[in-house]
Amino acid sequence: MKAEDRVQHDNMEFVRRKAESEGRRLLLHACCAPDATVPWADLASEGYDVLPYWYSCNIHPAEEEARRRGALQKLEMLMGGEVVYSAYHPEKWFDALSQLAEEPEGGRRCPLCFRLQLEAAAEAAVAAGATLLCTTLTISPHKNVDEINAIGAECAARRGLEWLPRVFRKGGGFARSIAMSREHGLYRQSYCGCLYSIPHQK
Repeated sequence: MKAEDRVQHDNMEFVRRKAESEGRRLLLHACCAPDATVPWADLASEGYDVLPYWYSCNIHPAEEEARRRGALQKLEMLMGGEVVYSAYHPEKWFDALSQLAEEPEGGRRCPLCFRLQLEAAAEAAVAAGATLLCTTLTISPHKNVDEINAIGAECAARRGLEWLPRVFRKGGGFARSIAMSREHGLYRQSYCGCLYSIPHQK
């Protein structure tokens, strides 16, 4: 490791330990690697001890889940951090949402999907000893950020966590995420994730 890289690593480790000692451990629900780039970097620079969590039961088919998981693992190495990966059980997701299969993208199915993801993230936060919860979902220009933050706040409150209501797409956040993804060669998917959002299914 180069000297300047060692200094940066040591500084980040100091910030992480300080944040943990001050009760600022934050579980970041990461919906995918590209969307996690800016939130992870920005929150870490603000002094939070960031622990990304990946829920993937909403990603289909299995080959796509594996590709996205690989991209997040690549980002994990680049960031020098650690990601908590959920077990892949897509059947649980289908059990909860298959009755809304005919809903259009952005319809009633999406808030329920967000809730499943954020409830799982809240449970993981408690298990990891985090006190704060946040999500990368708000970096997308296609999602209802008020709805996402409201759902996140409910999930956090039920488990005694503090919700961090961020809108990461503000201030050019989405454009930055695209640039960072290209810089690091991260796979950028062409659809949200679930079977019903795949373009050829329309």
